[in-house]
This record gives sequence, C-alpha cells and structure tokens, in this order.
Amino acid sequence: MEVREAILKRRSIRKFNPEPIDKEIITKILEAGHWAPSEGNLQPWFFYVVENIELRKALAKAALNQEFIIQAPVAIVVCADLEKTAPYGKRGKELFCLQSTAAAIQNMLLFAYSLGIGSCWVGAFNEAEAQLIMNLPANLRPLAIIPLGYPAETGRARRTNLNDKIKWMQE
Repeated sequence: MEVREAILKRRSIRKFNPEPIDKEIITKILEAGHWAPSEGNLQPWFFYVVENIELRKALAKAALNQEFIIQAPVAIVVCADLEKTAPYGKRGKELFCLQSTAAAIQNMLLFAYSLGIGSCWVGAFNEAEAQLIMNLPANLRPLAIIPLGYPAETGRARRTNLNDKIKWMQE
C-alpha cells in the first residue's frame, strides 16, 4: 500500500471483530512505531501491549467509558519516557518527548491500517488513573491508548477545508 493511500484512507475504528491478532503482526506494528523520528534519536517511547481483558476494562473506564477498548482484542498503551529527553531540559520533557511519541503513534496507526488492522488514537482518558491501572513508573507518562483489531466498521472521514488551515508566507 502506498503511504499516501494509508494516510487518506485510515479511519478511527471503534467496532472490532473478536478475532485475535497474531503476535507477529502486533510486533510489526510496534516496530513501525519504534522507527519514528525522535529528537536526538533518543526514542523516548515505551509500549505496553494489553491483552488482559480486566486491564482493558479498567482502561476503558479510565477512558471515559469508551467500551470499544474492551471489544478490541488488544490495546497498546503508548507512554513517553520523560527521563529520555533529560539532555534537552524542560523543553525536552514538556515538548520533544511528546512530539516524538506522537510520531510513533502515527506510524503505528498507519502501518496497522496497511495490514488491515483497525485502530483508534484514544487520548481522552484520566491520565492519573491509567498510570495506576498500568502500575507505571513515574518517568512514564501515558499519552495514548490504541485499541487494535480487525474492523467491524469502516469509520467516517471528516475534514475541514485545507485552505482554511494554510497561510502562504511569500515575498
């Protein structure tokens, strides 16, 4: 699949078939995230692969009761390792670390789509609650929950007009 096609056709999926995903496929999706660009090549991400149903139920509750997290056979909790960007000081911890981890998330979403796997970038969740559920060390900040599964829907495309989002700065 061409990259442009994946970018234009990927949608947030919130309904999944119960079919499990092979660990080899999950590993390939994680690898795509791991190859994202990062500041100083510090690679400040960490991935938790959650197959445990009880953990997915707790995460769904922390995510404002987004039940599709339970329905998906796996969810990846993507964390930013705040210690990795220490060489860049406050800006590294508050910005670079988050930017790099977001790039990893996007890589995973696009690659999952290219493999026929549905996903959704869940950012609406109680971060402190997710931290407790996952028993995360203080240096790991959960940034996203990504449910993965074979899609039972196609999702919808909604975009504003691109021209409303551009200002050309020319001579």
